[in-house]
Amino acid sequence: MRPEQKNFCGGAKGRRKGISVHIVLVEPEIPANTGNISRTCAITGTSLHLVKPLGFSVDDKHLKRAGLDYWKYLDVHYHDSFPELKNKFPGHRFFFATTKAEKVYSEMQFGPEDFLVFGKETAGLPKELLKENWDHCLRIPMGVQLRSLNLSNSVAIILYEALRQQGFPNLT
Repeated sequence: MRPEQKNFCGGAKGRRKGISVHIVLVEPEIPANTGNISRTCAITGTSLHLVKPLGFSVDDKHLKRAGLDYWKYLDVHYHDSFPELKNKFPGHRFFFATTKAEKVYSEMQFGPEDFLVFGKETAGLPKELLKENWDHCLRIPMGVQLRSLNLSNSVAIILYEALRQQGFPNLT
């Protein structure tokens, strides 16, 4: 375990077997959002993948506070780049959340071990990444007046749809 991972969580002590979905945050910027997402991942038994650079220290008090005492249950992985992450999981499907997508998240068919990928709060995912993966891009319906939902809310909405489609595996 890397030192930064040790500081960020106590390991996946209570991790459920048979992880059904992976959450990927590409260059997250706001520690409280990542903390909230970490808590959601811990409580659902979902793996969290953080793609560097991170816009905060893993020792940030806002990050730790948002995750409460759930850190020991979190299965977290760090990656230096998105291609590095994708190469570690050949054969897995990746879905990309963006406000620019045509398909709504509820139209997608999610399966075990799928990866749900979210971009940084201020800019979203890189255009090249979206262009290369357009058939797997999805969006959450919303009013046109504002730019986007909060990142942690978006993760929760799409994650719970993926879990619902799988019968909420390992959840009661």
